[in-house]
Amino acid sequence: MERILTKTLIVRLSSVGDIVLSSLLIRALHFRFPQCQIEYLVKEEYADLVRYNPHVSQTIVFPSHGSLADLCRLRQNIKESGYNLLIDIHDSLRSRVLCLGASHVVRVRKRKLARLALVLCKKDLYSRCGGSPSVAERYCEPLKSFGVVDDGAGLEVFVPDKAHARATQILTAHGIVPGQTVLGICPSARHTTKMWLSERFAGAAVSLGTSHGLPVVLFGSPGERARCEAIASAIRADAPGVVVAVLAGALSLLETAAAMDACALVITNDSGLMHIAAARKRKVVAIFGSTVRQFGFFPFGTEARVVEQADLECRPCTHIGRDRCPRGHFRCMTDITVPQVVLAANELLS
Repeated sequence: MERILTKTLIVRLSSVGDIVLSSLLIRALHFRFPQCQIEYLVKEEYADLVRYNPHVSQTIVFPSHGSLADLCRLRQNIKESGYNLLIDIHDSLRSRVLCLGASHVVRVRKRKLARLALVLCKKDLYSRCGGSPSVAERYCEPLKSFGVVDDGAGLEVFVPDKAHARATQILTAHGIVPGQTVLGICPSARHTTKMWLSERFAGAAVSLGTSHGLPVVLFGSPGERARCEAIASAIRADAPGVVVAVLAGALSLLETAAAMDACALVITNDSGLMHIAAARKRKVVAIFGSTVRQFGFFPFGTEARVVEQADLECRPCTHIGRDRCPRGHFRCMTDITVPQVVLAANELLS
């Protein structure tokens, strides 16, 4: 007998990249069960990434600094809401508490044993643990028995008109007219071992901005503005003719997505902004340091090149990133040169 879903809840509290990667699951679930009421539970600061998705009936927001009482209250609401399936793609202690008591729950397979073996012992067991597809595809795996599968259309971030208008206004204020293509740079990440060197981002931007006649736009959060300003200063010093705009901290996540639509190419670390660029179908050059393909976070659903030191015996040293290199040499990033990144970028730009 065919299994029918009428009301379901997806639980993914954070963070930017993971939520963007879940857009494949949302769309595939909607098209498999078009009458199903799909709700999504997410932390307050990331809610806009889901709120405008036309496949989502309701966005349920968990407070950014929610207490245990908030957690228990929300769990009770979930129990009383009549969901015939909870889809836990976070699989954390908090998400398990939220799903506690529900009669039908499915969870993402995180392949924790394979991940642990690769980080600690450098043994690749992923082929024995379900393979190493993108996390976007892994989110669909628990719904395979329902007929929910990858539709090949990649990721999505839905941007309202007001965010487009704001992005256009900010770009114009920096001398970038509507319709003009730019080079996007996302030089930061949550963890230090995921960040390529600032001076090399500047060097790549100078080379590509000069040779292709592209203005350079630096994206990031308010806390990343200082890094972006330093890179911008280096670009201006070496290439005074290249227009440089620092938008770190000036745009919301959705405004950033809208501004990325002007990018002929985005050069980025392994970060949430990388996944937003992929969702907006930008060409992406992604620079990977301490993390590797098997973890499932390579750019998905867009034309991309990944630059990495694949033969470095100490990679991966972590699955999420570190504050510093545990061996002190940081070769996973310092061995990646400006010409390598420029070559990958030129392959996409040509």
